[in-house]
Amino acid sequence: MSDGDEGQPGVGRVEAFSDGVLAIIITIMVLELKAPEEPGVEHLWRLWPTFCAYALSFAYVGIYWVNHHRLFSHARRITNGLVWFNLFLLFALSLIPFSTAYLGTQHFSRDATLVYLATMLFPAMAYIPLQGVIRTTGSQRDVAQTYHRQTTRKGVVAAAIYFVGVPLSFVSPWLGIACALLVAILWFLPRSPIDNMFGD
Repeated sequence: MSDGDEGQPGVGRVEAFSDGVLAIIITIMVLELKAPEEPGVEHLWRLWPTFCAYALSFAYVGIYWVNHHRLFSHARRITNGLVWFNLFLLFALSLIPFSTAYLGTQHFSRDATLVYLATMLFPAMAYIPLQGVIRTTGSQRDVAQTYHRQTTRKGVVAAAIYFVGVPLSFVSPWLGIACALLVAILWFLPRSPIDNMFGD
């Protein structure tokens, strides 16, 4: 497959396909929230690990959707790298429903937490080459370059937090989950302390 010259319409098609995949990922995750057959609030309460795992993963998929949309706003043409690295990112994200279900059914056990952290780190790593392609072939305006610098810094810090979460999970799985939650908060903040350390 050779690089195409589809311009913005081609970029829009790739983004629309990605939106559809992310919507399916969220749908698969929510299907794990199975209503109990027995009546009573106590049976609903037993679902709290599954619900908490779903809520955290929903936040993550939402963060990737927002950042994917912002990243593609700076894309200008379709290349082999953009298409394949985008598919690689979607593959990494498609594993989240499995690790989410595993985390919930195992009640945040150490092994389940380690699997979950690995699954969160995978798309974080997959995002890097996709952003690299768009940074090279996309808009070169100052606003685009500022966006790339800011998100790259956040991505490096997020990956470091995930790595720290692995040994902490051996101390307590909740420390590993706290690291995952910290990364989500980092991306939710419009301007994080990391951004405040720099002038852009």
